[in-house]
Amino acid sequence: METLNKATMQTQPFETPEEVYPHFTVVVKVGGNELDDPAFLDGLILAIKTIKNDGHIPVIVHGGGKTIAQYQEKLGLESKFIDGLRVTDARTLEVVVAVLAGAINTRLVAAVRKAGAKPVGLTGADASVVTVRRATPIATVAGPTVDLGLVGSPINNGAPRLLTDLLSRGYVPVVACLGTTRDGQVLNVNADTLASHLAIQLGARRLIIAGGTAGVLDAGGQTIARLTSRAAAQLIKTGTANKGMVAKLEACRAALRRGVGDVVIANGRGVAFDTLAGATTPGPGCTQVVK
Repeated sequence: METLNKATMQTQPFETPEEVYPHFTVVVKVGGNELDDPAFLDGLILAIKTIKNDGHIPVIVHGGGKTIAQYQEKLGLESKFIDGLRVTDARTLEVVVAVLAGAINTRLVAAVRKAGAKPVGLTGADASVVTVRRATPIATVAGPTVDLGLVGSPINNGAPRLLTDLLSRGYVPVVACLGTTRDGQVLNVNADTLASHLAIQLGARRLIIAGGTAGVLDAGGQTIARLTSRAAAQLIKTGTANKGMVAKLEACRAALRRGVGDVVIANGRGVAFDTLAGATTPGPGCTQVVK
């Protein structure tokens, strides 16, 4: 297995086509567990200001796992996950839609507005921002094949016109992780998967996945500073990466295969969040994933 923490590769810059919009796009995925933390929101506000001041255009993608779980508990529903992916039945989908499109999205839009930006709250269902098909049963890390239920897998059908129009006019899209099929069925979409998809479709220079862990950890619990896509696959195969990190690394690998410059997985609460958009080599508490 290759050395995982040796920073020897140089990330190649990825330019966004001029005919779409003139600046580098940075997609920032924020986890639902962090959105109740005032310190995290303050860091996000500073990051958005810095990203815009550096000439980048941010797109924010969010989940809402903690709040969804709280609502499920109130309704007597059980939260089920397979390799970090939520199993979604009809009643769970109702909760997911209400929480993501309502409470969480509005709260995050208000925080971005505080940064002096012009946020627009959306879901992937708006104007076909994220068209999906029903996800096929997945082969789990443990071996069995499992149907995730009402979960969508994004279809690669080009840069969503609504987002490119908003970006070209200086708006900051804040996108909840929902999508619709071509016939209008709303489906839950894993937030890491959706962020990776939008980063690909928008030609993003960098995808930032900000959560509650200090990047990707090795078998000894130490943060891996720099990780190749192949080494990420090995972490999944050996079980060193598990639960939610499996979904994150698979999203990273998909983004890198389709032209995203690099991916930074960071502890959104414990790092200088505002430096992540432009730093060549993100600092402690981060893992830079490269092709």
